[in-house]
Amino acid sequence: QVQLVESGGGLVQPGGSLRLSCAASGSTLDYHAIAWFRQAPGKEREAVTCINRSDGSTYYADSVKGRFTISRDNAKNTVYLQMNTLKPEDAAVYYCAADTMYYCEPAGPIRDADFGSWGQGTQVTVSS
Repeated sequence: QVQLVESGGGLVQPGGSLRLSCAASGSTLDYHAIAWFRQAPGKEREAVTCINRSDGSTYYADSVKGRFTISRDNAKNTVYLQMNTLKPEDAAVYYCAADTMYYCEPAGPIRDADFGSWGQGTQVTVSS
């Protein structure tokens, strides 16, 4: 089973940018669909974006379309989440998740229960 480690979180002002990384070990990420989820205090975990293993097609939540971009670097066995024009409502713990069997439907929904491997999360705070 793949092990995932997120990094890149931190404090950023509204309108700023962050790039999160999800580094994998134990398996190659190009065999997996990869998703980013987030969970804010008092809220349910929600899917932010997902990228497929086969054709690289993606899903984005409406709330992040045009601002966030998921990408994968198979040579580095890492998936990235570039987050631009951050808003206070983007503040949350961000998790990456992977699964070899999952297919990310471009229209969603993306269900967290379908992912078998998870990272520990990285905190994103958006505040002035």
